[in-house]
Amino acid sequence: MTVPGARLCNTTLDALPPAIVRPTYDRAGTRIGIVHLGAGAFHRAHQAVYIDDLLAEAPDWAISAVSLRSSDVRDALRPQDGLYTLVRIGEQETLRVIGAIGELLCARDERDAVLARLASAQVRLVTLTVTEKGYCLGADGLDFDHPDIVHDLAAPDAPASAIGLVVAGLRQRRARGVAPYTVLSCDNLADNGGRLRRAALQYAQRIDPELARWIESEVAFPRSMVDSITPATDDALRERVAAQLGCTDAWPVQREPYTQWVVEDRFCNGRPPLERAGVTLSDDIAGHDRAKLRLLNAPHSALAYLGALMHLATVADAMRQPTLAPFVETLMRVDIAPTVAVPAGFDADAYIDAILARFRNPAIRHLLAQIAWDGSQKIPVRLLGTIADALAAARPIERLCLPVAGWLRYVVRQAQVGVALVDPLAAVLTSTAAAASGHAHRDIDAFLAIDAVFAPLSGDARFVEALAAAYAALGNASPAAVAGALERAMQGAGR
Repeated sequence: MTVPGARLCNTTLDALPPAIVRPTYDRAGTRIGIVHLGAGAFHRAHQAVYIDDLLAEAPDWAISAVSLRSSDVRDALRPQDGLYTLVRIGEQETLRVIGAIGELLCARDERDAVLARLASAQVRLVTLTVTEKGYCLGADGLDFDHPDIVHDLAAPDAPASAIGLVVAGLRQRRARGVAPYTVLSCDNLADNGGRLRRAALQYAQRIDPELARWIESEVAFPRSMVDSITPATDDALRERVAAQLGCTDAWPVQREPYTQWVVEDRFCNGRPPLERAGVTLSDDIAGHDRAKLRLLNAPHSALAYLGALMHLATVADAMRQPTLAPFVETLMRVDIAPTVAVPAGFDADAYIDAILARFRNPAIRHLLAQIAWDGSQKIPVRLLGTIADALAAARPIERLCLPVAGWLRYVVRQAQVGVALVDPLAAVLTSTAAAASGHAHRDIDAFLAIDAVFAPLSGDARFVEALAAAYAALGNASPAAVAGALERAMQGAGR
């Protein structure tokens, strides 16, 4: 038994209750082979867990977790020898102590230590989860006006940005004749590896053109895709974990049971045996992104708008609604899946099964109101592309138009009750919605004039008619009217 008030660390690890899963390898025998920039909750609940699964057979791939600015993670976990608890939340909650992080650093006040680690020949992989903002990107690659980039170009040996650190480490390695590391973005942005590579080359070109040429020819920047819902850590989680561990964990993390990591198999200096931990190695990252966008994100939007009109709060609530849940499943299997060109070996039916199980997870409180944000950006890529493909294949689009019409009815409702939209096109959407008369064709014609959302589909008479019919089917957008529209949409669902 652990001592009340004790801290999770190497010395308390063996005394944890038997139900707590813990590392099966000798942590003292591992070596740092990965530097990760952005030591937030997602990394510790996702990539670090995959690496934890591998360290027994591949001890050279432990992680140095680097925060760029905040020292909070370092200060919380360094006294714990890098150990922390992963809580998998679902019907049954499970706890597992993760030991993959062998070192914690903060670049803001330990820059020399970070650069020394990046220069070490033992490090062969640098991974990043710094969010899209952390890449300092502009419309055409690197944003050279970004304050961090301005700073780093003036002082390349004392970088503050992720790009500056990555290139500074490569610069040292080239000067010392050390082979470069692979640089792997694990942030969900389109073509993440390609965009990171372009930014690194643009930055290096300003510092040293020869360095840029070396990076271009020698360094790999694989693309990747990641997926797992990771709710924020709160005091309730800390208390729950402490009660089960018998000791304190300053920063546990939690996530749903489902997790996915797809990586382009293009490394320049060796790699961990990722496939043995369940990582999918694929040359078609765009195909996996497309499958996720259409089979996961599009149903999410359908649940958000139709569920919000039915006065439901969360995804799990929506999946308990007797007309909405079967509609969404039919939408996925019958209307969306046939339009998705899936990667080789991809099992669409199994993927849909997994998504539906995730949607039903009552432990994940995923708010429909939050998913409904930024509809003008999401609807075109999540649903309108699928509708265009269905039209090209002469497939029916009636069900596909219902969530689009649901979004428009949602926009109208928000305008009527005076609730501000969270959307970059909020002004034009609200103005259009405020003028809505309830007449389906008239309202739809007004919304279709917003080219930023609907062009070029707005010129297709088949789409215009189907969207107007779906809008009319939702009636006054009351819960009863929406339920009736869903029931009618399910008639002939086997088409």
